[in-house]
Amino acid sequence: MAVVTNDAPPSQLAGGLGFAVVSAASFGLSGSLARGLMDAGWTAGAATIARVVIASAVLVVPGVLAMRGRWQVLRRAWRTVVAYGVFAVAGAQLFYFLAVGHLDVGIALLIEYIAPIAVVVYLWVRHGHKPGPLTVAGAAIAALGLVLLLDVVGGGNLSLVGVGWALAAMVGASVYFVLSSDTSTGLPPIALATGGLLVASVGLGLAAVAGVLPVTFTARTVRLVPFDAPWWSVVLALGVVSAAVAYVTGIAGTRLLGARLASFVALMEVIAAAAFAWLLLAQTPLPIQLVGAGLVLAGVVVVKTGESTPILDNAVPTIVAPVQGPRRRRVFGKQRPARVPVDIG
Repeated sequence: MAVVTNDAPPSQLAGGLGFAVVSAASFGLSGSLARGLMDAGWTAGAATIARVVIASAVLVVPGVLAMRGRWQVLRRAWRTVVAYGVFAVAGAQLFYFLAVGHLDVGIALLIEYIAPIAVVVYLWVRHGHKPGPLTVAGAAIAALGLVLLLDVVGGGNLSLVGVGWALAAMVGASVYFVLSSDTSTGLPPIALATGGLLVASVGLGLAAVAGVLPVTFTARTVRLVPFDAPWWSVVLALGVVSAAVAYVTGIAGTRLLGARLASFVALMEVIAAAAFAWLLLAQTPLPIQLVGAGLVLAGVVVVKTGESTPILDNAVPTIVAPVQGPRRRRVFGKQRPARVPVDIG
């Protein structure tokens, strides 16, 4: 029996990075669009619900077509879909907004964005993927860059309740990277995104009905620095670009790169958010924030350098077994470190 590792060719790496960057930029746009809506009288809960509902509507037909009638796959993976919708979509957003009610926005966002480090720890504890020195160094550099980029070095009054909500949002972000990288379910990326967004729509709707998530909509014009826009156009961009496109490309990129590397590349969302805030809201980044952006990128490069082999975090070996008759059958199984030693650095 021959064992062939699922190496990542340069084209796959380039494709994964491309998807991950598009996802980070799309997610980064959401903050400026949502802020414009909130300045026009919307609540954060209303903007969030509109975002996931529109994204669900956009993706439901492509998601159904992507399944190609294989509904038994969805039945087997329903737990993954529910977990993705509850934790990675609805939970991460809801908990972040709750955290902002008790903490400065920068502090809350910084706590949530330690998710990549949490992913490294999870892969270490759960799967024995011990990080190498360069991975640890890259994490430290990226964390320092985030501190500078978010301009939270001056500190502030920390609420333990707010820190708890922010840590819950961090868990949601971590679940996003781990579940997005799981190819064992057989679900196409767009189907997982669609299912998760539908679950999130229901969850956020229940939170709004229960009064946990205040919801207020208005029809006022959204005033951005370069132009004024009707509310419906901003809501469409929020749902289609910063949710539908962001989640699908994020899952696709994570499956090509693996949870660990994709989670660090996704730190570019913070850089994209700062750039869009500068262009649309005239929130000019400080010199120290530009230094922080450079450190985040440097951290991503160091993490990639630490991977001594091109094998992905979610690499799955292909086991080719001979069978009776002229045909040969391919059986796909999970990676067994004892048979295929991999240095994931």
